[in-house]
Amino acid sequence: MGDFEGVVPAIATPMDREGRFNERVFRKIVAFNIQAGVHGFWVAGGTGESVLLDDGENKQIASAIVDQARGRAKVIMHVGAPTTDRAARLAEHAARAGADALCCVPPFFYRRDDDDIAEHYRIVAGAADLPLFVYNLPGATGVEITPRMMAKIQDRVPQLTGLKHSALTFANVQTFAQMELSCFIGNHRLMLPAMTIGACGCVDGPLNVLPELWVAIWTAYRAGDLQAAEAAQEKATHAYDALSASGGFHSVIKAALSARLGIDCGDPRPPGKPVSDAQRAQIEETMAKLV
Repeated sequence: MGDFEGVVPAIATPMDREGRFNERVFRKIVAFNIQAGVHGFWVAGGTGESVLLDDGENKQIASAIVDQARGRAKVIMHVGAPTTDRAARLAEHAARAGADALCCVPPFFYRRDDDDIAEHYRIVAGAADLPLFVYNLPGATGVEITPRMMAKIQDRVPQLTGLKHSALTFANVQTFAQMELSCFIGNHRLMLPAMTIGACGCVDGPLNVLPELWVAIWTAYRAGDLQAAEAAQEKATHAYDALSASGGFHSVIKAALSARLGIDCGDPRPPGKPVSDAQRAQIEETMAKLV
């Protein structure tokens, strides 16, 4: 499948008590996931509260994860921004920091046509000349990267390597794979079925917390043991379902990581809400049962 595949957590961005990026805790999350056998990281994306980070924080995160990973896992650094110039500057920094690849949402808020979006990716990719992954997240950006749009990007962007597919059109996983793109499924529940139609792996937030469950899916599937892979997928899905019943996405991920690793990942950045004391207690109890 190539250099980019497997279990790739969309890593959380921990905050300190003042709401600033907590690099010390971030490095511990990276080390924990590498020890669990993940293949890479999707950095400062949706799970990492991307649009709530300033550019200085994005650059600090890029430098920290490259230094902590030290080549043991691929670093795919998100550089998406509403303006092409800002995204290109973040891409330049990611390359200087030593990231293995870039990922980037399409320009959002204002509606852009396919040519505008393809040109945006051409400029951003050219600023770093690293492998580029398109971030197909229409639920947040309002833009769905269709196969037709992707063909335009592919024609114009020689660095294009693949995408994270977080759109509802599941069948497009197969279409993108047939376009010789490395397609990560962006839904932890669908890792196994997506791989059976050509996905190269999974990128999602829950992989941060219980990475070994998704590594088990990957290992069994690559070994040709579909029955074991199905059992591993069911176990992973049920595990995160038990956790997610306790609160919102970012708050649950951070509280669960805090409970599992004995660290303080802080709260989501406002306007995200922290878990309540009762929710935190429930998450801690659930984690104790799962691990």
